[in-house]
Amino acid sequence: MTATNHAGTPLSRYGRNVPVVTVPVTPARTVRHTATVTATAPVVPANPVVPAPTVRTMIVCVPDELPGEVFDRRLLDRHFGVQGSIAVRFWAKPCNPIRRRSLVDVRKGKPTACAGGPVRLLDLPALRQSYAMAAAFRYQTWTTVTRGTVSYLQRHLNEPDYPLARAEADFGNQPRVLAVRSHNAVTYGRAQLDEQDLEMFQAGPVAYQNYQYLTAMAADALLTPDGERMCPVSDRFADRLTYLQKANRYLDNAEDDTRVVAVLLTN
Repeated sequence: MTATNHAGTPLSRYGRNVPVVTVPVTPARTVRHTATVTATAPVVPANPVVPAPTVRTMIVCVPDELPGEVFDRRLLDRHFGVQGSIAVRFWAKPCNPIRRRSLVDVRKGKPTACAGGPVRLLDLPALRQSYAMAAAFRYQTWTTVTRGTVSYLQRHLNEPDYPLARAEADFGNQPRVLAVRSHNAVTYGRAQLDEQDLEMFQAGPVAYQNYQYLTAMAADALLTPDGERMCPVSDRFADRLTYLQKANRYLDNAEDDTRVVAVLLTN
């Protein structure tokens, strides 16, 4: 702390004279410049955090020569490092009983539903088209229930003083999100609307149909016979589209004897 003597000369903490240096400044300009920078400079994190992808269903690709017993839920983790159980997702082409044995968890009825099988026996075009048609009806439902929303999760990741609990509460208390939840409370099955699809809905009906068309075959993640795992880098629509494009290209070019199986993950 600096004091003064009786002559008014500034003194240091040890009582010595402190030289006074006069520096020409422009106070008005400095104040205006500082105020402008403070008002307009946003706080942007150096490395923004992205929300982790939500993976519910994984498509596992295996060679055709592997026995069907490997798809037992107790052996999925041992052979493929996947914890879950097979799920009925695909449609099979009409085939004779001998070929039918190559399908995984095949069900009765037309179209023939199954959890997977060799690519050559699966009716992939019909499956994709059905997903796209269902998306068109679902989008019409969404337009009558709600339009648009914002993501509070990304704000939580970018702003440390914005806690996750508040982000989730702000997101869930929006009138549009509440409208979706009230709709789901009185509907069942595929007629329900997924809250995680809100960003896809906002992209428009054609974009949402294309998204579901690509999701039909690729689901949320893909495991190749070589052990490569494909999945989106985040839950953002753009990242999901990047994954879906890559996974569908892989499946379209896969060998006909490659078996694909849908696995519903448990964690």
